[in-house]
Amino acid sequence: MSHGVFAYTWDLVGDPDAAARIAGLGADTVTLQAAYHSVRGITPWHPAHRVVHAEHAAAYFRLREDRWPGLRPLAPTWGVENPDRFGTAAAALTAAGLSVEAWLVLTHSSAVGSAYPDVTVRNAYGECYPYALCPSHQLVRDYALTIVSEICAQYDVDLMLEACGWLGFDHGSHHEKTEGADLSTTARRLLSLCFCPACRTALGAEADRLARSVRTAVDAELTGGHPTPVDATALLAHRGTVIADLVRETKSLAGDRRLLLMATDDPWVTGPDVGVDFQSVAPDAFVLKSWGDTAAAARQLKSAAARTDIPLIANVTALDPEWNGVAELLEAGATEVRYYHAGLASKARLNRIRTAITEARR
Repeated sequence: MSHGVFAYTWDLVGDPDAAARIAGLGADTVTLQAAYHSVRGITPWHPAHRVVHAEHAAAYFRLREDRWPGLRPLAPTWGVENPDRFGTAAAALTAAGLSVEAWLVLTHSSAVGSAYPDVTVRNAYGECYPYALCPSHQLVRDYALTIVSEICAQYDVDLMLEACGWLGFDHGSHHEKTEGADLSTTARRLLSLCFCPACRTALGAEADRLARSVRTAVDAELTGGHPTPVDATALLAHRGTVIADLVRETKSLAGDRRLLLMATDDPWVTGPDVGVDFQSVAPDAFVLKSWGDTAAAARQLKSAAARTDIPLIANVTALDPEWNGVAELLEAGATEVRYYHAGLASKARLNRIRTAITEARR
């Protein structure tokens, strides 16, 4: 059974002790940021910095100019000076006896979306979400697959995909000011449906009717009324087809590399964990977010295990002060565990990861 931890490149590059510290947790694998969204992170252990502010989504691998004919990611300018942060960090981890998975965020980039708003998610009111690239657009699919192909061309690592479908309303924008409207889960999901030109083309005449029904339902809720049900079956089917195709093409590019997919089997879900029918896609493993209530996460794992023969990896967070090991998740059907996050965790929380790995192997 594999136990792995998440890490950022800036946790490792410039810290000669980082790889050994991570190996000392008992982990086999490190899921290492290779293409990632904007974030502000603490680095408790690094000798040269404490707070890293990644101002925009970036690629942490070497960007070869001739490989990006369309959309392209930006390079990072923070943390440390290194043109190949992923390769440098991966080499240190490999030297410490750890395997590496490239952590790839594909469709979440405010930098690319702000520069190319025509390929972003557009809600039923015609409003763009600049952080959300819509994979219905061929340009976005080409961008995502070029990220994958460049990782495969430059490094001998496995792949973990995050955000390889749609991001929706619940992204968490700068200075978020939407909570006061008391939107239900249903309304938030309706506001996450995409009506960009590419999605409208895929839906055909159905697009206008569906967009009207979404606006009617959301407006009714916002004004205190009773929204009518919305049938989004055709749009959810379209999303499932696009995601399945993207995963299949990624798997073809990956060759013998292992492909892990952050996912949930609720087709309404948008965000880092793609919402798909587990019967329609075939990665080498599904990575299920098992944060929050452990009993609820165990039920989710058990339910998923009953519907697919593909291995399930529990993604747990040691940053939650209530987190208390992984035994229940393993009993529910998880075959592996990934612990979030070796770079962000305090000494006490790193000790909790070490203890959880030790206990799981007894």
